[in-house]
Amino acid sequence: MSVQELDSLPPLQDLRPRTVTDQIFEHLYARVVGLDLPPGAKLSEAEVAARMGVSRQPVRDAFYRLSQLGFIQIRPQRATTVTPISTEAVMQAYFIRSALEQATMRVAALTLQPSDWDGLERLIDLQEAASREDRRSDFHALDDQFHRDICAAAGKEFVWNLVRDNKGHMDRARFLSLSYGASTAFIEHREILAALRARDPEAAAGALRDHLSHIEHILERLRIDQPGILA
Repeated sequence: MSVQELDSLPPLQDLRPRTVTDQIFEHLYARVVGLDLPPGAKLSEAEVAARMGVSRQPVRDAFYRLSQLGFIQIRPQRATTVTPISTEAVMQAYFIRSALEQATMRVAALTLQPSDWDGLERLIDLQEAASREDRRSDFHALDDQFHRDICAAAGKEFVWNLVRDNKGHMDRARFLSLSYGASTAFIEHREILAALRARDPEAAAGALRDHLSHIEHILERLRIDQPGILA
């Protein structure tokens, strides 16, 4: 096959379109992580299939994928339910995310350019506005974009893909903390950005580590405020 023939090959995403199961999974995953489906919520294959206008098989497959990730519990002849937030799963996600993103911050501190810093500054400003107006879903999306854009600008976008695939349990706990933790989060983003602007790899990694470590305090508060929500 010649170079010219290789150029005509379509991107991988065109070769592997999202299936019906993928779309159902992504929809339910977002609702579980965003707590629209809170711990203890009951799910019915038949009801989901009817509401989404699909057969039960792709719903069953999506349920299985969610159960393998620990988000729902499927019990034969009993209701399928959304699981409590697993403290162990949250801390595993935190370990993975902290290790990967600290390494990325060290690279980012030496490679990001002024245009990258300016883009991150705009995201923080938007986060501050979302926090002030109590737009929690927008705040969470902007939070993710801040971290994702740093990975991409550092040439390590694959890191964010790994983080995204492992942080769902952590996100469930973080969503519950947005009512009191959002202002702290965007202030800490400014500290991360200041270290990146200073081109100080260790300061950037340290600021990121301190930022993510709040998940331990979030879990402690949830044990007191909503003890039944954790497992």
